[in-house]
Amino acid sequence: MHFKKTLYILLFLVSLSAKASFVLLPMDPETQQNHLKAYGITYWALDKQYKVSWLLNYRGGSFLLPDAPEIRKECQIRGVSFEVLSDGTANGILEEISSPSQNMETVVLEKAPKIAVYTPKGKQPWDDAVTLVLTYAEIPFTPIYDEEVLNDALLLYDWLHLHHEDFTGQYGKFFGAYRNAPWYIEQKKEAEALATKLGYSKVSQEKLAVSHKIRNFVIGGGFMFAMCSATDSFDIALSAEDVDICETMFDGDASDANYQAKIDYSKTFAFKDYTLERNPVAYEFSNIDVTNTRRVLPDVDYFSLMEYSAKWDPIPTMLCQNHTQLIKGFMGQTTAFQSDLIKSNILIMGENKQNGEARYIHGTKGKGMFTYYGGHDPEDYKHQVGDAPTVLDLHPNSPGYRLILNNVLFPAARKKKLKT
Repeated sequence: MHFKKTLYILLFLVSLSAKASFVLLPMDPETQQNHLKAYGITYWALDKQYKVSWLLNYRGGSFLLPDAPEIRKECQIRGVSFEVLSDGTANGILEEISSPSQNMETVVLEKAPKIAVYTPKGKQPWDDAVTLVLTYAEIPFTPIYDEEVLNDALLLYDWLHLHHEDFTGQYGKFFGAYRNAPWYIEQKKEAEALATKLGYSKVSQEKLAVSHKIRNFVIGGGFMFAMCSATDSFDIALSAEDVDICETMFDGDASDANYQAKIDYSKTFAFKDYTLERNPVAYEFSNIDVTNTRRVLPDVDYFSLMEYSAKWDPIPTMLCQNHTQLIKGFMGQTTAFQSDLIKSNILIMGENKQNGEARYIHGTKGKGMFTYYGGHDPEDYKHQVGDAPTVLDLHPNSPGYRLILNNVLFPAARKKKLKT
């Protein structure tokens, strides 16, 4: 009897020591059935005041969460693969990661970032890959546009996204192909009415004012993520301050004579020495973008992610977390960036070296940071006006979309860690 009682106590103690204390969201290709929704679980946990550890370079950049019934339940509801770990197993993983011989690191995520998406009212979710994936991952965001930005609403947010937008006042350079399309005519009319309402005589002037507010948001410590034409058009707008680069069909008067010579590259975030496209019917802003010059067949269109030291370079390591280093390419008005037109202080995190093009770049401005990602939709190779929306249930493990979500969680990292 005494022996049985002792054995029972021993088994009870063993069961206590083996009790699960952590939930691991693996992000490797073999075990995670929905990479994109795993980011949503992580954001949800942060929003519930749980602290999360991002295990850089461990099984594709996995997430370690405290064990709680509501976390397990949420994973089951959303279809996210998870593993329940004991204290001992979790500590063993953290010890492995901390070893100087391992290119891994643990970054603590502390607070769910407040997210703003710069998008005009009435825009369909599938017009913007970031809006699409945030909705799919169930990560909350607030749509804002010019009026809110000019009224300093950005002060309320940690992270701002810009997508298929034209900050130069040339209406996306759609004039050549769509000048007679009802949607183009209506968008031009709405943009002009908004500029007038906000006290500007030209859309280009109003967009420049918006660009300055966004610039100041980043300089003050904000995180900005831009895709497609928002990347180069934003830099071009900043560099063309006090210079009229718009032709008559865009703003009612002629552009400045020899305006190329007046461009100030010192005002840009990422690009230098580019030549603007003077032809108003050309669907291009400048030679920053390589869409019209690249010669790549869709079947072999890939770009590779750079590998960084997780312990010494945690920022680019976080932004490049993925379950593959080779990412399928995709087109956009701005598909990728000509490498020799990128400033020397900018990190090129994803590139196609053979073509001399950068796809995914990162830099700092003042106290803040920004990331530019070329292309329109990572799972729609050649997105056209009017195309059907991408159904992300068909692409739950998209590595191209993972890069977007890395940027969404990036501001949640403990600031001390980002400075190391």
